[in-house]
Amino acid sequence: MNPQTTRYVLSNGLTVILKEIHTAPIISQWIWYRVGSRNEEPGSTGLSHWVEHMQFKGTDMFPTGVLDRAISRDGGVWNAFTYLDWTAYFETLPMDKFDLALELEADRMPGSLFESEMVEAERSVIISERRGNENEPTFLLAEAVQAAAFQVHSYHHDILGSVIDLETIQRDDLYRHYKSYYCPSNALLTISGDFETELMIQRVRQHYEHIPAGQPPAFRARPEPVQLEERSIKLEGPGETTYLEIGYHVPQADHPDFLALNVLDSLLSGASDLSVFGGGLSNKTSRLYRALVEEDLAVSIHGGLQATIDPYLYTLSLIVHPDRDPQYVIDALDQQIERLQDVPPGTDELERAVKQARALFAYNSESITHQAFWLGLVEMFAGQDWLAGYLENLAMVTPQDVQRVAQTYLRPQNRIRGVYIPTGEEE
Repeated sequence: MNPQTTRYVLSNGLTVILKEIHTAPIISQWIWYRVGSRNEEPGSTGLSHWVEHMQFKGTDMFPTGVLDRAISRDGGVWNAFTYLDWTAYFETLPMDKFDLALELEADRMPGSLFESEMVEAERSVIISERRGNENEPTFLLAEAVQAAAFQVHSYHHDILGSVIDLETIQRDDLYRHYKSYYCPSNALLTISGDFETELMIQRVRQHYEHIPAGQPPAFRARPEPVQLEERSIKLEGPGETTYLEIGYHVPQADHPDFLALNVLDSLLSGASDLSVFGGGLSNKTSRLYRALVEEDLAVSIHGGLQATIDPYLYTLSLIVHPDRDPQYVIDALDQQIERLQDVPPGTDELERAVKQARALFAYNSESITHQAFWLGLVEMFAGQDWLAGYLENLAMVTPQDVQRVAQTYLRPQNRIRGVYIPTGEEE
């Protein structure tokens, strides 16, 4: 990824990062707000995700449904994502239609209506989404592990929020959350594609600079205390399949150990996708796949390392083979971790793990939409220098670095172990 970008800050505090890419006549805009489930408290969980939904429910300028038709008619795509640390919206359009993207985001930054009937309709949609996820044992298990891992920090709760909160949140709660965080001083605009930078700055100023700066609430940090002993979660439910979810506390994305953990993840379970787009590479060369799946201890194994502002989790998700006891599988997994802690990986194996992590990043940086995404994502937790040096710094990770982070973070007392035991009843 070419690191050359232009950074500009409007008079109202909106940070703008631009990158010219003249490979195709399209432009992608992402508007990022520094608000996610991290900014919620018990009683208000799910607010950020619900506000994201309401941003598609109309303004005075663009009533409900108008933008869907307009963007589709112009050959564009749009979507939104709510995460632990941020909420983001994007539009990718032909270059000659791009003013629509600027206009709609500048309009709904301060102008979304939050009409009461729309709020109530969306309450049903979001609760239904939540209930649908609860039918998946993997969702329930991952949520339980996350809650057990964070007993103080607001990473404790799932992005969707709890049903109790979703049933009691009112329209004014949503609108207050929206008006508190959706303002230029709390936002980032990233644009990549076929444009001239100076002209794009003028267009951005025309659409956004009149919006009052705003002042988002200060985040009240409550760091998670060091975990001193292993925590265990056991769930029972319908079905025939046993699942394991294991989480280890690891540092935030701008920590010096994060890149070594990237390589460890690639080596152990296959490279994690740090983006929101999904897709990835085969993990069949990873140690845990060979030791657990090929030996018929597990049906599948996948790792997860996420780029967050505060320390989060490195997770391992497994489907246990029907003929195996979950404790036997955990013991086999521990043997592979202890092997890495005792002996650093060989040079060839390390090079393969780095190559796979680099390849996954390259795969998820190909399109103009993806490049605008990366410009914004890294700004949420570190800055453009992190992105510019990512591939080079991955290649500098040594076997001893990987061994050290395995010894430091993959300790039993630093993990949360979750198991889902099926009852055999129909789901």
